[in-house]
Amino acid sequence: MLYRELGQTGKSVSILGLGTMRLPVLGGDDSKVDEEKAVQMIRYAIDNSINYIDTAYSYHGGMSEFVIGKALQDDYREKVCLATKLPSWLVTSREDMDHYLNEQLERLRTDYIDFYLLHALNRDYWSLVKKHGVFDFLNSALKDGRIKYTGFSFHDNIDLFKEIVDSYPWNMCQIQYNFMDENFQAGKEGLMYAASKELGVAIMEPLRGGYLASKVPQEVQEIWDSAETTRSPVEWGLRYLWDYPEISVVLSGMSDLAQIENNVKFAADGFPNSLTEEERKLISRVKEIYRSKTRVNCTGCQYCMPCPSGVNIPENFKCLNNAEMFDKIEEEKLLYSSLEGKASNCTECGQCEKKCPQKTPIREILKEVSKLFEK
Repeated sequence: MLYRELGQTGKSVSILGLGTMRLPVLGGDDSKVDEEKAVQMIRYAIDNSINYIDTAYSYHGGMSEFVIGKALQDDYREKVCLATKLPSWLVTSREDMDHYLNEQLERLRTDYIDFYLLHALNRDYWSLVKKHGVFDFLNSALKDGRIKYTGFSFHDNIDLFKEIVDSYPWNMCQIQYNFMDENFQAGKEGLMYAASKELGVAIMEPLRGGYLASKVPQEVQEIWDSAETTRSPVEWGLRYLWDYPEISVVLSGMSDLAQIENNVKFAADGFPNSLTEEERKLISRVKEIYRSKTRVNCTGCQYCMPCPSGVNIPENFKCLNNAEMFDKIEEEKLLYSSLEGKASNCTECGQCEKKCPQKTPIREILKEVSKLFEK
C-alpha cells in the first residue's frame, strides 16, 4: 500500500480509502447491513493497510456508522483515520450541529472524529449551514477535541466550490472525479484549486458508482485489451486518479472481500505521474467512446435551474445518459422512479433553453426521458 500526506494535516493516508455506503446488506434492503460480513470486510481492509475509513450520518439508512463503530472495537480505532459527515440538509439550528456530532460519536463508539465534513454541499445546503453558525460550530468542535480536522464534500458548480474553499481554513475536501467527470461539478479545475490552497483532496465516485467497471461496452474493452500492460477497467479507473499527485486518497465503495483484495493490489503501483503518455492517450480514447454514447451534452452546470415547474433537469439528463451510455435502462428506471422533479412535469415554457450555455433542446429531450422511463 502506498500512502500520501493529506494536505497540511501531517496525516499519512492510504491512497485507497474504504467508502462505506455500499456495505453488504440482507435481502436487498439498504438499511439492513449484514453486520457480520461488513465487520469482517472492514477489519480485513484495515489489516491490509487501508487506514482511511469514510462514512456519513445517512449511509445505509443511518446504519453505516453503527457498523463501523462495531468494527473499530478491539483496538482497530487507533489504526485508522475516521471520516464522517454532518447531515447538512437536516440542520435547523446551531444546536442541531452539536446534536448530530454527539450522536455520531456515540454511533461510532469513539471520542473524536479525525475528519469531519459538511455533507453534500450545494448552494442551498451551504446557505443553510452558514445561516445557523457552522463556522462557530466547527471552531468549537475543534477546540474541545471532538473533531481533529475539517472539510466538506461537494455537489455543485465550480464557482460555488471556490467560494466555499475560500470561506474557511479547511483541511480537506471531497469531490466527485473520474476520467469521465473532468468538467463535472468541481472537476479538474476544482481539484487544482483545492490543491493550490494546500487542502487534502479525497475522491468519491472514482468509477461512477461502478458504471465504468461493469457492463463495459465491447469497443471500450477492446481498447483496454490493446494496452501493453494488462489491467482491468477498475484498475484503469483507479490508476487514472492516482496519477494525480494532487489527490490524497481515492474512496472505493467496496462491498466484498474480493474487491478489497484486488484494489489493495492495484494500490501497490498507484504512484503519481506513473502513467505513460501512451496510456493517457488510451484513456482518452475510452473517454471519447463513452462520450459518443452520451445522449445529451449536459455538463450539470445548473444554469437551467431552478425550473418553474420543478423539473430537476440535470438529474433527468443524467438518468438518460447513464441508461444509454452503460446499457442500464432498467437500473436507471428504478433510480428515476424515486427522482423528485420528473421530466413529465415540464410545461415547455422554454426558460431553461434560454439559459443553457450548451444550447441543448431541453424540452424535446425531456419528452424522450419521460417516454423512456415513465411509459
